[in-house]
Amino acid sequence: MKTLPIRLTPGQDLRATLEAAVLAQNCRAAFVLSGIGSLSTAGIRLAGAAQPTRLTESMEILTLSGTVAASGDKTGSHMHMAISTTTGQVLGGHVAPGCIVLTTAEVLLGLLPDWQFTREPDSLTGYDELVIRPRN
Repeated sequence: MKTLPIRLTPGQDLRATLEAAVLAQNCRAAFVLSGIGSLSTAGIRLAGAAQPTRLTESMEILTLSGTVAASGDKTGSHMHMAISTTTGQVLGGHVAPGCIVLTTAEVLLGLLPDWQFTREPDSLTGYDELVIRPRN
């Protein structure tokens, strides 16, 4: 495993930037080891929800974890985060596209250059689930 620290700046999309960073390292599989920061906009898909909840206020990222997968045309990332709002309410769920950095986000990725992550249909769950393959 190789580690990659990243600092995101205002206006960057959290998910898209992490996927691009993994791809730029010629890697297709990574884990989020740590992540904190702030967001101006967040998309979080709550447990059991079909669509993400959209929030547009100052928020703090309390935790960020999950897998980051990048193949150039199809991503299989699966990240969760907990955020706090200006009133101290804490929400958590799946990280959706459109989580925009307010001031900064500090993320430490663990790159797995010998592996490739994808998401493929799983007949047992009915969802696209993680498939782990050695990278050729």
